[in-house]
Amino acid sequence: MTEIREEFINQAKHIARNAEVLPGGLEELAAKLQHASDTNTPLRIKLGMDPTRPDLHLGHTVVMRKLKEFQALGHKIVLLVGGATAMVGDPSGKSETRPALTKEQVEENAKTYFDQMAKVIDVTKAEVVNNADWLHKMSFTELLKLSAQVTVAQMMTRDDFAKRYTDGKPISIVEFFYPLMQAYDSVAIDADIELGGTDQRFNTLLGRDIQSAYGKKYPQLVVLLPLLEGTDGVVKMSKTYPEHCISLTDSAKDMFGKLMSIPDNMITRYYSLLTDATKDELETYDRQIADGSVNPRNIKMQLAHQITEEYHGKDGADMAQADFINVVSNKGIPDDIQEVKVEQGKNILDLLTELNFASSRGEAKRLIQGGGVKLDGEKIADMSYSVTFDDSVILQAGKRKFAKLVK
Repeated sequence: MTEIREEFINQAKHIARNAEVLPGGLEELAAKLQHASDTNTPLRIKLGMDPTRPDLHLGHTVVMRKLKEFQALGHKIVLLVGGATAMVGDPSGKSETRPALTKEQVEENAKTYFDQMAKVIDVTKAEVVNNADWLHKMSFTELLKLSAQVTVAQMMTRDDFAKRYTDGKPISIVEFFYPLMQAYDSVAIDADIELGGTDQRFNTLLGRDIQSAYGKKYPQLVVLLPLLEGTDGVVKMSKTYPEHCISLTDSAKDMFGKLMSIPDNMITRYYSLLTDATKDELETYDRQIADGSVNPRNIKMQLAHQITEEYHGKDGADMAQADFINVVSNKGIPDDIQEVKVEQGKNILDLLTELNFASSRGEAKRLIQGGGVKLDGEKIADMSYSVTFDDSVILQAGKRKFAKLVK
C-alpha cells in the first residue's frame, strides 16, 4: 500500500473539520487527494441542489464553504441542478409525501441560485450540469436495471421511511426513486466525492453502491456537513421558518440584526460553521463566554460584522452595525425609516403582513404574543387591534423593522 505523505494528511484534516468522511475517514480521503495530485487528475466534487425555493440561506453556505476548500486545492467542482429530482421531491427527513415541483417552477427557482453561490465559490470555474439531461432520457429498461440494484429492505433502513411505515403514513413508490436518481447522478458525472448535509447520509452512500454496480473501481467518498440551526438555536435553518432564517438575499441590516439575535450558546457554532475561525480562536471564545471575561454580545457583534461583511462588503457591515447600535442598543429609530400611508382602522395583523413585517398572519400573531409589536413605543397585545392615529405614528415589529404610518 502506498504511504500517504504528510501534505495530503494535512489537507484531509483541514477538509474534515466539522465534517464526517465516509466510509474510510481521513485515511481514504488523504489517499484520494494524493492519487489525484500524483496523476494530475483533479477530483470531481459533486454537490446536488434541488431548486425547491428561489433563495439560499446561511445554512446552505456550510457545504458551499467546503466546496470552496476543494476548489482552492485545484479540484473540479460539479454543481448539479436537480431538474429531474426536484420534480420528485427529496423525502429525506420528511414525515409525509412532499409535493413535486413542475418543470417551470424548477427553472424559475434555479435562476438565482448561481448568483447567490458566487458569493462563496468561483462559479465560473465550476462545471454546471442538470440531471434532467440524462434522467429524463432513460428508457424503461434502463430504469429497471437501476432499480434492480437496491432492495426494498435497504430502502426501509432509512429512518424517515421506517418511521412513516410504522406510523401508517403513506410512502409513494416515486419516493423510493429519489435516492436512486441521486445515486445515478454520481455515475453520470463520475463523482469522486459527494458533499451533503447529515440528512443525506443514505442517499450519498447509496451513490457509492450504484457506482460500484456500474463498474467504477474507486467509488465516491462522502463528506457530510452539519445542519445549521436557525436563529432560535433549535430547529435547522429553513425557509419554512422565515423568522429564524438568514437568507443570502437579506439586506445587510437584516442579516446583521438576525445574527445578533442568535442565542449565546450558538456563537461558537456559527463561528465554526460560517467562518474560518481556528480551533484556538473557538476555544478562546468558549472560555470567554464561560468565565464572563468578555460580554457575549461583543463576541456576537464581531461575528455578525464578519459574516455580514462577507456578503455585503465592509461598508455594508459597518452601516448595519451602526444602525443596530442606534436602534437596539440606544433604542433609537433608523434614519432611513419608510413612510407608509395607512387607512384608519386597519387590522394590525393585516398591516404587519402587508408591510412584509411578517410573512403570514400566524407569524404576525407570534410577534404580538412575544411583545414585539409597538406603536410609538407602546406594546400591542390585542390581535384584533385596529390601527388609528392622529397625524402619524411609528410602527415597530421586532427589533429591526420600523415604519412611519401616515394618513
